[in-house]
Amino acid sequence: MRRLLLACLLMGSAHAFAFDRLHVEGYTLPNGLQLLLKPGTERGHVAIRLVVGVGLDDFRCEDKELPHLLEHLLFSGIDGGGEGDLEERMQALGGEWNAYTSNADTTFVIEAPAQNQRKVLDLLRAILTRTELTDAHINAAKQVVEREDGGHYSHLQRLLDRQDLGHTASNQLAVELGLKCAERAEAGQLTRDQLEQLRKNWYAPNNMTLIIVGDLDKLLPAYLERTYGQLVPVEPTEHLALPEIQHAAANRRDLIHGWVGNGAKLHWLFPEPVLDDQHDETYNLLKDYLDWALYRQLRLKHALSYGPWSEREVLGGVGFLSLNADLERENLAEAKQVLQDLTAQLLKDGLDPAAFARLQNAAIARQAWAVQGNSALADYYWSASGDYDNGHFSDPVKRIKAVSLTQTNQAMRQLFKQPGYWRIEKPLLSYDMLNWIGAGVLGLIAIGVIGVRSYRKRIA
Repeated sequence: MRRLLLACLLMGSAHAFAFDRLHVEGYTLPNGLQLLLKPGTERGHVAIRLVVGVGLDDFRCEDKELPHLLEHLLFSGIDGGGEGDLEERMQALGGEWNAYTSNADTTFVIEAPAQNQRKVLDLLRAILTRTELTDAHINAAKQVVEREDGGHYSHLQRLLDRQDLGHTASNQLAVELGLKCAERAEAGQLTRDQLEQLRKNWYAPNNMTLIIVGDLDKLLPAYLERTYGQLVPVEPTEHLALPEIQHAAANRRDLIHGWVGNGAKLHWLFPEPVLDDQHDETYNLLKDYLDWALYRQLRLKHALSYGPWSEREVLGGVGFLSLNADLERENLAEAKQVLQDLTAQLLKDGLDPAAFARLQNAAIARQAWAVQGNSALADYYWSASGDYDNGHFSDPVKRIKAVSLTQTNQAMRQLFKQPGYWRIEKPLLSYDMLNWIGAGVLGLIAIGVIGVRSYRKRIA
């Protein structure tokens, strides 16, 4: 009965649902696989996202490349054929695919013609269940992962990472606070047994969400229950707890990036205090306000930075908001003072009500065109899957409207009452310093030549 009802909905209500991105037909198969099916506006095309709930954060530092390595292995071939044969099979179906491993999940991304959607889903299921983890395939995948991560991790690179010379500002701070691993994870030492255990424990239907958006086959629900519904569930594996701040960090650090140059990047990072309501919406609006404030102060008023910006990111289990500027290194002190004056003024006077209202209305307006097309819808459902409940995603417009100026001022004051962490990225030497060093070396050479000549004259 459920299959019949969903099939009728897909056939009869596609036009209505296609214009309501928040209404999505979804249900869970008996084996635990979560399905989200949405008729889209683009005909003849489907966007497929298979989200597996395992990512880099589910493993210790030395094993963090495991999910990334398995992701590549699953494209190494099936039924005795190799990677090229597998790609040819997808090409013959008119589709294209890729996969991504993030901190939180591993996602297979497919774009395909609507007429071949079931065949493409057959091929996806085949690589999940029939890929053989042979030594040859594992070694080839390890080489690919190593290249993607920047090539062989040399002893010099390891030493630079240990000295905080190989990290960006936020990564360096995360390492210093104990939120991230100090060294890059490697795939070379990972074993077939570890990969088999990963696939057995995590690549299970009750740890997956299958999202399909577009010109859906009317028999798709029955097909999915007959095929993907036969995957065998497992006992859920506990996720590792995300790290919290464990160590103190220096208030200011200079990070060497490159050898010679007059440029520098200034970063001022603040841990985000946790809010009881509308945490992300409040800090997103505050970020929009700070983008505008930085633009006015650092570019328009003081002409110090062409494109200053604020940024939100999660490091370990802690959210950070940062103020950033790309500068000439001779302007670092002045830019730092401008940022301190800006935060002091905000702490004293609060956010400008007119500017806040304008930016809030702009954020609401963006929701009307922010997600367009089948692929964008599928990606949206992937990123917002935690907000799905009883056939609907929560309405971002309502959440944005619910954020008040008072609430945002309180969040801003909690944020900027902290001292924050200054991180400055700059090359080892400026061009002036290089010129002075060059002049000094030439001077020493000249002195040496004159000394040698004087010595020879005395000997003569």
